[in-house]
Amino acid sequence: MKLTGSDLINRALRAEGIEKVFAIAGDHTLPLMDLMAIQGFDFIDTRHEQAAVDMANAWGRITGIPGVTMFTTPGQANAIPGLTLAHHMESPIINIVGSAPQDRLGQGASQEIDQVGMARPVTKGSWMISDPYRIPEYFARAFRVALSGRRGPVHLTIPLDVQEAEVDEHRVRFFEPREYRHLGQIMGDLNSIKSAIELLNSATTPMIIASSGAFSTTEESLSRLIEITGIPVFTEDLARGIVSDIHPNCFGFADSRVSNAATFLKEADAILLLGKKLDFTINFGNPPNFRSDVKLIQVEPDSNLIGLSRGVDVVIQGNVGAIVNQLGAEAENYEWQKHPMVEEISSEYRNQIAHLEAKADSNTPIHAMSVHKALSDVLDEDSCLVFEGSDFAFYGAAYHPAYKANRWFTNGTLGMIGWGVPFGFGAKIASPMSKVVVLTGDGAFGFSAMEIDTAVRHNIPVVIVMGNDSVWGIDYHQQMQLYGRSVATTLLPTRYDKMAEALGAHGEYVSDVEQLPGALSRAFAVDGPSLVMVQTRPSPSPLTEFILKAKGGTT
Repeated sequence: MKLTGSDLINRALRAEGIEKVFAIAGDHTLPLMDLMAIQGFDFIDTRHEQAAVDMANAWGRITGIPGVTMFTTPGQANAIPGLTLAHHMESPIINIVGSAPQDRLGQGASQEIDQVGMARPVTKGSWMISDPYRIPEYFARAFRVALSGRRGPVHLTIPLDVQEAEVDEHRVRFFEPREYRHLGQIMGDLNSIKSAIELLNSATTPMIIASSGAFSTTEESLSRLIEITGIPVFTEDLARGIVSDIHPNCFGFADSRVSNAATFLKEADAILLLGKKLDFTINFGNPPNFRSDVKLIQVEPDSNLIGLSRGVDVVIQGNVGAIVNQLGAEAENYEWQKHPMVEEISSEYRNQIAHLEAKADSNTPIHAMSVHKALSDVLDEDSCLVFEGSDFAFYGAAYHPAYKANRWFTNGTLGMIGWGVPFGFGAKIASPMSKVVVLTGDGAFGFSAMEIDTAVRHNIPVVIVMGNDSVWGIDYHQQMQLYGRSVATTLLPTRYDKMAEALGAHGEYVSDVEQLPGALSRAFAVDGPSLVMVQTRPSPSPLTEFILKAKGGTT
């Protein structure tokens, strides 16, 4: 029996449970896409390749099943920004791109670019499949790399001649996922587990930061650890919501630039890092973010990140979820004193929320906090919030709690904008029973506004709430305070709600606080995408205030 390379690709994807593909069609993938459509794959086609990757990013983060993207050769150039963000956000993606046949590659073949080379710096691995009989091998490698250690995107270029080549089924050897990648959890060294608990137990003010590397940790296991020990925990990125922010020992967002409670990390004499990189967000583990004599315990799945920017006192390498279970079991063998700072941290957490709510007023243009306060009345603990990079969104990131895992997202350490709208659509596909809200500014929205058309065509009911202050807020405030003028940071008060309506979505325009409840209620009632555009006034968010203070400005 003769099969084609495309048949083998389909089989490799099915073996990993892939059913959805985020794509834009093009010459160099048409044979493959046609066969996949016949075999029942669900294609979500977007208006831009970056948006498709952003949707796959959300899918991979929430479901744990790699998001699959598929483009033609020039489309890969458009996909690079999305892959860059996914790499920073550690989201598993299999990026499949066609190319011209191999016989003329290197001689100026149709649309030829070095797509393998251009993907390599922003993925965990990038390869070309030049032999159809090696398709099973390369797909096994792709899924293994995307899902191992710290997850991330991988790239596969598959030329047209490989997709269309006939192969002899008897010469093809496939393996099940359990045969080519580790499906269990890698435990931590028992002596290191004991050393870590002894260090935490002897400390006076121990604290915990859980970040993206802790994605495999469960609410049950992390709650058990902090309830046994009484140690405060702060969460960020993929760890947001693993333990709810309303837990008495969880104090919300670990980013001290946005969260006042997280500034107490500088008082800790011992810190347990659960999948947290020693990066710029904590000044690489040094003062003023941490004490100079702080003891650090690093739980890390990737050996390359251990002690990367400074030495640590205890290293535990392995699966963070498994290690948290081990730490909890070991902690039960010790007596734990009441933590002396829990009440103080809790008070600061509550004070910041009250301070933010006090900014809500009835003036016009509307303050961002008036919107977030009104929005909180219609959200529930299963709501999924996507905070696009803007002053409007960062007010929300400082205010809205994370209740559940995979329901609270920011742009992380890269700081990219333009991803929020398609990411929210991908989140809705992955979490169809949850309310999904994208919180964005007018500047960031412009990058992917046409993806509303994608949501209309595929009936994706996401509510986009936009604060329109007609400036690129974070940079505008820096320019005005530090240089006394704005340069290329002003926008028009465009009626984006009318644009949404023209694309077939529901649009709401809000210019008065009293209009907010009705506008939000109508938006959530629509069976399809909605845009609530709120005319807001420029106001520096907690993040912008931090940046201004660091640069010598005023707030």
